Amino acid sequence: MAQAAVTLACRNVWKIYGPDPAEQLRGGAVPDPTALRASGHVAAVRGVDLEVRAGEIFVIMGLSGSGKSTLVRCLSRLVEPTAGEVIFEGRDLLRASPRELIAIRRHRMGMVFQHFALLPHLTVLQNVAFPLQVQGMDRARREARAREVIALVGLEGREGHYPRELSGGQQQRVGIARSLAAEPELWFLDEPFSALDPLIRREMQDEFLRVQKLLRKTIVFITHDFDEAIRLADRIAIMKDGALIQIATPEELVLHPADDYVAAFTAHVVRAKVVTLGSILRPGPAPGTVAGTLPRSARVEEVAARIEASALPHAVADEAGRIIGHVDRQAVIDVLIGRRSP
Repeated sequence: MAQAAVTLACRNVWKIYGPDPAEQLRGGAVPDPTALRASGHVAAVRGVDLEVRAGEIFVIMGLSGSGKSTLVRCLSRLVEPTAGEVIFEGRDLLRASPRELIAIRRHRMGMVFQHFALLPHLTVLQNVAFPLQVQGMDRARREARAREVIALVGLEGREGHYPRELSGGQQQRVGIARSLAAEPELWFLDEPFSALDPLIRREMQDEFLRVQKLLRKTIVFITHDFDEAIRLADRIAIMKDGALIQIATPEELVLHPADDYVAAFTAHVVRAKVVTLGSILRPGPAPGTVAGTLPRSARVEEVAARIEASALPHAVADEAGRIIGHVDRQAVIDVLIGRRSP
């Protein structure tokens, strides 16, 4: 299956804080982190290269201080990179004029942060319509669009409420609706659910996945929660000390970590949450009768009960519906009890 086009990419992006930071990279030099610290500089982002494909949820993870939030702010030019290129749909954003950048942010990018930053004196409808008002859209059109996205995030009937009258989860939905109102092509979310209680957070993840299934936005999502990343991500980037360590699917990160740091980062992940049937199937058709057919992209956790309940194996099909192998209850049990890794 062909990969989607690249919507956003960065090439050798650096962000160095301190006196005359560009001097540290003169002549293409790659400064040593220890030497940088000794000279009073901090490399928050170090030589990052990545590509985000159209329609995917690209999650950036790392411990506190790893540089993930700074990187996302460089990608949106809320923070000016010290060096590198940030390519959005074939154009280097670092060469865009302030006027051009404002237009891109208003019409083609959406942003949601951990702190909702709703305007307390405006109703839900007015908060959601605010970006469209900034664009100069007339009142009837912007309110009609705001009502559409309010319904999309499940807040229909609360258009006249003020932020103080909403729960934390509802306020976050307003923030998401506001960012969607302008119909952005690229959506940045920086730990948007981390301030929520666990049950509300799970509900917001479900809502987020539902909206994404309908809209297929290109999304860059920051989280420090690996369980959240597993639920949401098409691919995950792991950062450490400003550098990008590995980019892979959740399954690839767990099964094939690039180094000891990534291995430690994923060590406590329940394998059944990330291992797919494609990793544990036996190639070829099953001998005799099968209980049914399952997609190779299904995670073991999702189908374990069904497979374990049958004495017969299940056929496994690819995205085109072709049978590529089979899986039995023993293979699933092995994953669940950690007897072996695929």
